[in-house]
Amino acid sequence: MHILEAFKMAITAIFAHKLRSFLTLLGIVAGVASIIAVMTGISVIQNTIEKEMSVLGATVFQVQKLPRGNISSQAEFLRMLQREPLTMQHVKELREKAKNVTLVGAELWKYGYTARYRDVKTNGDGNICGGTPEYGPNNTHYVVQGRTLSREDIKLGRFVVVIGHALAQKLFPFSNPVGKTIKLEGHKYRVIGVFDEKKSSFGSGYDKYCLIPITSFIRVFGSKDDRGLHRSVYITVRAKNTLVLDDAIEEVRGILRMKRAVPAREEDDFAYFTNDSQIKNFNEQTATVKTGSAIIGAIALIVAGIGIMNIMLVSVTERTREIGLRKSIGAKKQDILSQFLLEAIVLCNIGGAIGVFVGFGLGNLVSLFTGFTVSVPLEWAFGGLVFCTVIGLVFGLWPAIVAARKDPILALSFE
Repeated sequence: MHILEAFKMAITAIFAHKLRSFLTLLGIVAGVASIIAVMTGISVIQNTIEKEMSVLGATVFQVQKLPRGNISSQAEFLRMLQREPLTMQHVKELREKAKNVTLVGAELWKYGYTARYRDVKTNGDGNICGGTPEYGPNNTHYVVQGRTLSREDIKLGRFVVVIGHALAQKLFPFSNPVGKTIKLEGHKYRVIGVFDEKKSSFGSGYDKYCLIPITSFIRVFGSKDDRGLHRSVYITVRAKNTLVLDDAIEEVRGILRMKRAVPAREEDDFAYFTNDSQIKNFNEQTATVKTGSAIIGAIALIVAGIGIMNIMLVSVTERTREIGLRKSIGAKKQDILSQFLLEAIVLCNIGGAIGVFVGFGLGNLVSLFTGFTVSVPLEWAFGGLVFCTVIGLVFGLWPAIVAARKDPILALSFE
């Protein structure tokens, strides 16, 4: 029997028993939808996080006292907290000695500030960065009005500020902020520029950042943080190009290890990361969730496959006379086998297709409530349908064999 004819007969049989087919589909739909929904939800979050993590330029890496994540215990954190801070002297050393880099910037941060202009003020949810002129290009955060910090601003410790887009909208809704004087934590700063709009789905507040000279930051907020520890500078480094990025990282490590007198066999007493290393770290953290979801979904599909096998066996019993009639007019064993096997496969794939669409919808509910980017992980959809085909093939085989082995005379006399 031609495969197309077997396919048509399978479709006809499925729609001839709508209720039974519907009940059979439920397990497959639930199993596939659960996998696709979880994977879509993770994909939505992952794509957004990867975008958020790509703050640094493609050729930029950051060096800091503490690692970003991956601190296994409180004891390890306390040990790392005792590391010597990174300083402006380290920044100067890198600028003078690193040959594979073009820009070396420095940053200090204060989280949660209040900005005021006349009678308008913010609610204390912004961040102040004491930085250098390299802040913009190294963090892909550029000025659209006025100018950014200059070397002279840093040298003289001027009280000037570049404000975020949202802050400009809040304090100066109907006027140009450049040249105006605002108060940050009670200190007066002259606005010299406004950053371009840079929204964050996680509420990181890029548009509420304020950038002031690192020298004036230290004058106002001191050289120690709220815990009484010396502030450690965040160093951003731009390599000449992507080809020498790894070389630049090793070069910077070597310079810092020598400057900080780290013994040859001891680990670095500082941490560094790139966009790719952050994304890789996140992917490693979500790998367990993905694997667990895939296993649970696979178990659900196997359970659904057992249900399909049982229902197909019932179907074979109900259609015994049909089988006998077909055999009596010339149908061979392989014709009966292929018909019932294809029926199970088609049934599983119909359920799989419905499950994929339901899963995409459920997974992207995250986007509706968070503003994350919608995601459609087609690789998981394809994988789900392939697995459904395997389920139909494996669990539909025994009912198909039972149908093919029926004696045509006994089948025709079946009541």
